[in-house]
Amino acid sequence: MAGSRLVYSTTGGRLCLTCGWPVDDCKCSSRSKSAPIPPRLVARLRIEKAGRGGKTVTVVDGLPHNEGFLKELLQELKRACGCGGAVRDGGVELQGDLRDRVRAHLTKQGHAVKG
Repeated sequence: MAGSRLVYSTTGGRLCLTCGWPVDDCKCSSRSKSAPIPPRLVARLRIEKAGRGGKTVTVVDGLPHNEGFLKELLQELKRACGCGGAVRDGGVELQGDLRDRVRAHLTKQGHAVKG
């Protein structure tokens, strides 16, 4: 059946586009969760308002895609700035215009900051 196509399959879930394994068993995502953390980071700061009802959000981007590191950094920044935040799209979002506080905290830790 060279021209047949699959109509129904009992295999569960979606497949990863990179490695071809099911998303639950993806081989490439397990590597990205534990990506090594370089000794000196170059974090990029920016302000966003789009899609947030006019609210300002400080975004820290350019960080390694390591879930544990990002969650720990988020908690430190939330405590240092006294605000709320979330980890989204491989970066950290903090509520409000907090560039000065974030820049001071990251440089105190020895990381380079742009923006």
